Formats: sequence, structure tokens, C-alpha cells
Amino acid sequence: MNQLQKLLAGLSLQQKLTIVATAILIFAGLYGFSHWKYESDFRPLYTSMAPEDAAGVVQKLRESGVDYRLGENGSSVLVPSAKLAESRLTLASAGLPKSGRIGFELFDKNAFGATDFVEHINYNRALEGELERSVMSLQAVEEARVHITLPKDSVFLEQQQPAKASVMLKLRAGATLTQPNVAAITNLVASAVEGLGPEGVSVVDMNGNLLSRPRRANAADGSQTTAEALEFRQQIERDLVSKIHATLEPLLGPDRFRAGASVDCDLTSGEQQEETFDPTKSVMTASQKSEDLVERGSTSGIPGTASNLPRGNANGTGSSGGGTSRRSENVTYQTSRTVRQTKIPQGVIRRMSLAVLLDQTVRWEGQGNARHKILEPPKPETIQSLKGLIAAATGLNMDRGDQLIIESLPFESTVNAEPPVIAPPKPKTAPAPAGPAWLQFVNKYKDLAGPIGVAVIVLLLVIAGVSRMFLRKPEPRVEQPARELESAPAAHTAAATPALDSAATALALEEAAEIPERARELAKRDAALAANVVRLWLQEQKTGARV
Repeated sequence: MNQLQKLLAGLSLQQKLTIVATAILIFAGLYGFSHWKYESDFRPLYTSMAPEDAAGVVQKLRESGVDYRLGENGSSVLVPSAKLAESRLTLASAGLPKSGRIGFELFDKNAFGATDFVEHINYNRALEGELERSVMSLQAVEEARVHITLPKDSVFLEQQQPAKASVMLKLRAGATLTQPNVAAITNLVASAVEGLGPEGVSVVDMNGNLLSRPRRANAADGSQTTAEALEFRQQIERDLVSKIHATLEPLLGPDRFRAGASVDCDLTSGEQQEETFDPTKSVMTASQKSEDLVERGSTSGIPGTASNLPRGNANGTGSSGGGTSRRSENVTYQTSRTVRQTKIPQGVIRRMSLAVLLDQTVRWEGQGNARHKILEPPKPETIQSLKGLIAAATGLNMDRGDQLIIESLPFESTVNAEPPVIAPPKPKTAPAPAGPAWLQFVNKYKDLAGPIGVAVIVLLLVIAGVSRMFLRKPEPRVEQPARELESAPAAHTAAATPALDSAATALALEEAAEIPERARELAKRDAALAANVVRLWLQEQKTGARV
């Protein structure tokens, strides 16, 4: 401590101020870095929220003691990354965010004393909120608003009103809704509301564009054509034209013909019942037999039941007077019949008309100013073949009244075609003089100069190697010491000399056999180098011969 005081006492005022300023800067830097590190750790909890949802989320985070930050003008809430998952679970248990509208959780709390009107309004609000959540779950939809008018019941038919609904959508950046997507939204809303049909749902975007196409009801006599019927007919015609193009393009080319189609469709649907009787066939369906017996006797005495009963004789047997019996039989026959019920689908093709226009070919005749073009139509055999191909590809039915017309007329590009430019003929050059015989031979076999040169080089290398082998001077032998010569017998010395000569000869032959192969490899790699080697060998041979 005393040393620190002595050190401070020995410093000047400027040095003390410098130390204090440095310490302040260090602490400020550390605090700024830690604050930046803490702020950069915040992650988005929810984004693009409605103001009422953001208020509920912030209130719940305050109650939980979680630090938060607001972004994007209050529509986004950020929390530390360590608290992100925990905060989402806590808010989900509290039912937040509610996506702007309250759903059927509105009825979680019992409202005593609520009137039927209030209950009706709450049910309408809850249904609209649930539909908004369902529509916003689509990938292309960012926000949605749904308004529903429930059906009005009445005992009078003219006072009854159907249900209606309107949907307003805010799409995400770069997203679009196709017509099938709009149809899916309309069917989704119509299926969730009792008494609501898809034709009673209107879908609008935030720019005021009507996305759902209104459906017009057909007239009573079926004379009015709906937009769906027109689209169905145009789709059939496009399919027919595409089939014609796919058939003729490989044969004629893409710009050599034009095709069109017209289809007459029966857009009515219904059921047809047909009953046919066959008089040649009959079947017994019922048979009934009956027999009646009527007895005749005297009826005397007091009128009543007793006088009408049969009386017995003295022997105790009954007596019967005269009576009649009647027997009848009733048989019912029915002719055979066939009952057929047919359901007629909508969109049956009644008649089909196809038209194909073929281009003509151009042929030029004449020379110079008298040159003119001639247009040639396709041959009748070609047109007949094309008719068969088109009829088979499109399913043409002449019995139904279908027709196919193929005509050939020159297109505008063919009429205005320019004559092809013919290059002037090249002037004939006089043949070069023959020259001497050796030059003619070189010009005739100049393509074979490379292979012939390689073969000559290889041959020269072989000859040079063999010449060097035979012209090589024998190396001087080292004489053995006198005592070894004296001790070695003469026979052994005589036998060793031919063995050495034969070994040298075998070694020379082996080297001579390897020379041509090496020469070929050298000539293939570098012909110029091989030629220089041969030239050096020849010079060495000439020098050795002179010596």
C-alpha cells in the first residue's frame, strides 16, 4: 500500500489524468461490449402480429419477468435466445397470440343473463375468428378478415334470405393465388357455414381486386351459357389443336401448317329411363285356383241357425239334397320387359369440326431475269394420309356429323420468299506443271512421308547397332599372376577361353536384340532426336574406318 502511495505521489497531474481516462475508457468499452453482446442475443418470438395480440404478449412477458424488445413498429416481439422456447410454451398455454380475432374460446366462460341476441352475435364472432385462422394457415396468406351473414329464416318463402360471406386477404410479398386456390377458399368457407354455398362467397384482396369469379345461374330454358361452360368448351378445343400439332409437326415442321377446332358440347345433364317390351316372350307371374260347393235341401221350421243346419235321419246320418259345385282357375301372364335408366353426363360432344391449312412449297426455274418461282401444293396422296392421321389422333366420328377440312394455300412468308443466292462457280485453275520425276514421286507419296521416315530411322538404328557390335574392339585382358598361371593346368586354360568367348557372344546378341525395340520407342517419341543419333553413329563409323 505504501509503495502504491509512493508511486502515485511520484506521478505528475497529467499522468494521473491519463491513467483515469484510460481506466474510464476501458470500463466503458467493456460495458458497451457486454451490452452489445446481450442485445444481439435477442431472437424474434413472434412477428407480424396484430396490435391487440402484441399487447397481450407483452403483458404476459411482464408478468413472467422475461426481458423483451419490440421491433417493426410494435408488430414483433424479441426475447433472449435462452428464454425463447420457454416463452412460446408459456404464451401457448395462455392462448396467445389469438391472431387478432377470438374463436370458440369465447364460450369458455359462462355469461349468465346473456340474451339470445347476444349469444347469436357471439356465435357469429367466434365462427368468423375460426375461419380467419383457417384461411391464414395457408402459405400465401399473411392476414385475413372474414365477415359472415347468417341465413334469415321465415315462414314465408319470399322473406327467407340465404347466408353470405366475404373474405379479404392480404398476401405475402411475392405470393399469388391461382384460381384453384381461390376456389378452395370459397369452398372452405361455404362448408363451415350452414346454408352457405360457394356462389355466396366473395374473395377480395387488399388492393380491391375481386378474386372469386361470380357464378351466373342458367336460365330456365337452358339458353344462357355460363363462364364455366365456355371454359370447358375452350379447353376441349385447345386439347384437339395440341393433338393436331403433335401429329403434324414431325412431318411438316412447326411453321408449315395452321390448325383450328370448333366443338359443340351438350352442357345439359339429366337422367333417361327407357322401358322395352318383348311380345315374343311371356312369363306366368300368378296362378290362382278356387272351388265352390253349393248344397240344396229343404229348409222348414223356424227361421234361424237351427233350421238351416243339416238334419240327421233316423239312423243318425245326415241327409243331403241336391247340390252344385264350381271350380275356377286364374292364371296371369306378363310379357318380358327391360327397364334401363341412364344418367346423361354434362359436356357430351355433339359435333366436332376441324380445319387444317397447309403451306405450299416453292420451286424456282429459269436463270437471271427470267427466273421465277412456282408454288406447288401438296399431293392428293399426302392430303389423304394427313386426313387419316388427324382423324385417328382426334377421335373423329363421321357418323356423329364431324367434319375435317384440309386446304392448301401459300402463306405470306412463302409468297414473299426471296430466291436463294447461288454462289458463282469457281474459276478452273490450270494444273501445275508436272516437273521432274522425283518431284512427282514426292507429291504422290507425301502423305506417307512420316511413316516411311520412321521406318527408315528404325532400320538405320538396327544397322548401326549391329555394326557397332561387330566392330567393337576386344578389351585387353588382365594377365594373371605368374604363380597362378604356373599352378593352373594347361587343359583348364584351354577350356576356359571358349567359355568366355561364348558368354561375350551371347551378351552381344542380347544387346543387339534389344536395340531395335529401343530404337522404335525413341523414333516414336522424337523423330528428330532419333535422326541426330543415327547421324552421330554414322560419323563415328566413318571416323573409326579412317583410323
